[in-house]
Amino acid sequence: MNADHDRTETGLVNPARPPEPQPPLLPLKSFVGEKPPAPAWFAEALAVEPQHRHVNVDGVRIHYLQWGDAARRGLLLVHGNAAHAMWWSFIAPYLARNYNVAAIDLSGMGDSGWRETYTMHGFAAEELAVMNDAGMFSVRKAPIVVAHSFGGYITILAGALYGRYLGGTVIVDAPVVPPGGRGPQAQPHKPHRVYPTMAAALARYRLVPAQKCDNLFLLDHVARHSLKAVEGGFSWKFDPRIWRDFSIGDMSARLKATQCRIAILRGEHSALMPADVGRYMFELLGRAAPVVEIPDAGHHIMLDQPLALVAAVRALLADWEHSVSRRKI
Repeated sequence: MNADHDRTETGLVNPARPPEPQPPLLPLKSFVGEKPPAPAWFAEALAVEPQHRHVNVDGVRIHYLQWGDAARRGLLLVHGNAAHAMWWSFIAPYLARNYNVAAIDLSGMGDSGWRETYTMHGFAAEELAVMNDAGMFSVRKAPIVVAHSFGGYITILAGALYGRYLGGTVIVDAPVVPPGGRGPQAQPHKPHRVYPTMAAALARYRLVPAQKCDNLFLLDHVARHSLKAVEGGFSWKFDPRIWRDFSIGDMSARLKATQCRIAILRGEHSALMPADVGRYMFELLGRAAPVVEIPDAGHHIMLDQPLALVAAVRALLADWEHSVSRRKI
């Protein structure tokens, strides 16, 4: 990260791998606050507006979005580090045709409240609380969680702790590295800068890890929803203190302890999750657990190949649909 750039972080940095050739760091700068052109499917997806809901978890108000029929099987979508529920807003409507879909804002991110301290177990409890509040444990089939990047780590823990209540987990480009390897490390944040205008803030937005993003309309969409109005202008929504004294924990042990069905998705060109990491995760699980590669995608799969991600998730869910019995908390 260039220290001159205040930005929002949506992934983790892998210090064990050599740096990739760097794409343009500030792809939205040239639009000067205007929205990039977008295809019809994107506008049609956003026209399916969600409900905005909240649930209190350990004294903090957790915001989430909900689409679809609450009487259907539940599907929780979980974002990455320093991201937010709107990363799923153009994916969820496709899944809501058959599911009760919710997308969480984890505490300290999006429109949820902030905490004094953050833990993996606390984030996992937020996932369970949102599923419960959204009615996902009140129907015949147990809910499924689809989670990207840092959200994937939280969901691996949830699968180890609470998997008996879940119909399955889909882990999207959240690498669990072999022993001796250095896994992704979160980069500490400085206090947020305040920008005088939305355009000035958007001009500074970039992805971490850095990668090319051809779908600038999607990058602009998630960037706008990463910002909030503050005194003097605009600033990022996420709490820059999240990674203070924070530990991800032993993800290999947690993955191996998964108590429900699991599938793994990875981007073909992911800087964080190359093919060898996918193979290690498959071998660690020691059972039928598909590792599906999304072609021509980097780490931020929903930005690179959103419709391919929809198709892959639909295919996995269809395969699981008839094998999950009713469970309650």
